[in-house]
Amino acid sequence: MLSDVSKSHLLFLKSAFSRSGSFIKTDEVVKWLKSRNIAVNLRIDKIPFEKLIRWSYDIETGTIRHQTGKYFSIDGIRVTTNWGNITEWDQPIINQPEIGYLGFIVKEFHGVLHFLVQAKIEPGNVNYVQISPTLQATKSNYTQVHKGKKPFYLEYFQNATSDQILLDQLQSEQGSRFLKKRNRNIIIKITEEVPVYEEFIWLTLAQIKDLMRQNNLVNMDTRTVISGIPFGSFNLDVVDIFNLIGNETRRTLAEKAFLKSALSEQGALHSIENIITFLTDLKSTFDLEVTHIPLKHIKKWVFNDYTLHHETKKYFKVIAVDVEIENREVIKWTQPMLEPAQEGICAFVCKEINGLIHFAVQARLECGNHDIIEFAPTVQCLTGNYRQTKEGALPFLDYVLNSPSEKIYFDTLQSEEGGRFYQEQNRNMIIISGHEIPLELPPHYIWMTLNQLFTFIKFNNYLNIQARSLIAAISFA
Repeated sequence: MLSDVSKSHLLFLKSAFSRSGSFIKTDEVVKWLKSRNIAVNLRIDKIPFEKLIRWSYDIETGTIRHQTGKYFSIDGIRVTTNWGNITEWDQPIINQPEIGYLGFIVKEFHGVLHFLVQAKIEPGNVNYVQISPTLQATKSNYTQVHKGKKPFYLEYFQNATSDQILLDQLQSEQGSRFLKKRNRNIIIKITEEVPVYEEFIWLTLAQIKDLMRQNNLVNMDTRTVISGIPFGSFNLDVVDIFNLIGNETRRTLAEKAFLKSALSEQGALHSIENIITFLTDLKSTFDLEVTHIPLKHIKKWVFNDYTLHHETKKYFKVIAVDVEIENREVIKWTQPMLEPAQEGICAFVCKEINGLIHFAVQARLECGNHDIIEFAPTVQCLTGNYRQTKEGALPFLDYVLNSPSEKIYFDTLQSEEGGRFYQEQNRNMIIISGHEIPLELPPHYIWMTLNQLFTFIKFNNYLNIQARSLIAAISFA
């Protein structure tokens, strides 16, 4: 009766159903996060670029870079493409070629898999402390370029054996802000005792997903890792049994429908092969050329003492900050960051087709993509002000913004990566539509089941971070 299932699939699935953890109630986690905020002293000030310590404007390369050549740099690029209405533009971009760790340690307690999470402060977080993975570290950090302490639990990941690794993927980050940036998303399962330090706790997968229903509590790095968790594929009769037993008083029709879409390979409108052909055809048709240019030569951008910003004040700006946080590996430093011009919106529109929930998935080209095009949410509006978008100019935006509450499954503000982005939050939404959304989609869109989305997440550079963040929010309990 089981189609494609391993023991780890069942462990993850059980954790996704377990809304009560063995150590702390979910509502108490919010209080715990607030207490961590109070307990840690921090200071974050915007400063002029000339006050950056160990960072400088490199005349030869035309970039803002660290004197070690590590961490990241702010580069200028010129983009040319035959995608969309704007075929050439210049912009600054974060160039961070290092592959860092985003990792969870998991362990069974009373038969349920728990995730070791950290209350971590990042300088750009809207509310400072958020739930982060066990290990969240760039290569420069964990190799101690900063001369500070090593991150907690690093050795567990460096010494992990193949039978301990339950998930191991290279995943992209924001393609409009990072140049071909990827991180290693990894989950390792341990059986031995592990020390739990003051800012760490054990949570089930269901508890983490519950916390995502509140604004800015679960950071981007947590969301990207849990989005890739595999649950396996089951025959439809087994999925129906799952939906008949357990949690009957609490599980909603939407959660049961998402579970069916996640676990079933049957009933999809398109085959995996057809979806690959759809994407391959677009990658073969559209071109993306990115050329490095000095920051002082990027057109329509203005450099002053405090910012590098677009002349229209749109999109984002580069700023400098002075940071002091007492519980970090290094407690005081300066760095450049990107500050958004406004809040954005990312949304999936779903529809039942052939008895399965399907997602309207957008193929999207972004200048920092590793392989030209990635799958994105139905609506992704980050660099422009979606509230001022002309009616009908962006597919599905008007529908999403005007959806009645009964069709809205998920609607929260979620922070972007607080180590590089200064107080950036975007509205994340999932809408379950009806007959008002036709089967035929606009160009560059395709219907996919949740099971198919999970299949593509397994492979590198298929689903962008915005799509993965929304998928992480989907709960089965």
